[in-house]
Amino acid sequence: MMATPHTALMDGTSAVPPVDSSEAGGPMDRFDRADAYVACLDPSLTIQQVNQEFDRRFGGAASGLCGKHFCDLIHPSVQQPLMQQFSRMLEGKRHRFVTEVIAGGREDTTSMLPLSAMAVRGGHTPDVAAILVVMSAGDERTEDTEVMAPRKKLLSEIDARILEGIAAGVSTIPLASRLYLSRQGVEYHVTGLLRALKVPNRAALVSRAYSMGVLKVGTWPPKVVEDFIK
Repeated sequence: MMATPHTALMDGTSAVPPVDSSEAGGPMDRFDRADAYVACLDPSLTIQQVNQEFDRRFGGAASGLCGKHFCDLIHPSVQQPLMQQFSRMLEGKRHRFVTEVIAGGREDTTSMLPLSAMAVRGGHTPDVAAILVVMSAGDERTEDTEVMAPRKKLLSEIDARILEGIAAGVSTIPLASRLYLSRQGVEYHVTGLLRALKVPNRAALVSRAYSMGVLKVGTWPPKVVEDFIK
């Protein structure tokens, strides 16, 4: 099978030069594929153009998507590390990157998607004129939308602090002292968290919280996404 710029990006086996916006047809024409969600962003990460698959996946008329910030379509738990990757690209430190994101969509659907981003150069200037984002439709994995909806209020403030402590490896007694609770009080809240997230133990609780997007990815100490706190 002949390699394409997109497949090279996805498997990392080939160096793909940054796209030049002066090429005939423009960058969108090269990647307008039925098996991918494609968007062209300006340097502020505002959506300027999308293909039909992107429009169908993320809802509304294409004109409604254009003008939105791209990160508005991404789950809050992964926005920060994604923004860091875009920033390095805009600073000229990298020409492309590949990652996975948790994306929203119509009717609060939430999925895990492989994402490739490439810098589009402005003719003969070294500056980034635009960023081409390609997400693989074929590799989309549907997640638990009930618990991953960005504005689902799952935790009380104290539950959030306890979850952060558990994720940081803090044991019950130090956690109780830190939060001015008794040991039994901490255990009571932990039991409630295990029940709410439907897991058998603390290790599974942390893993589940990250997979659901309740805990922010790429931050230390662990931090619960504010949208999940009542």
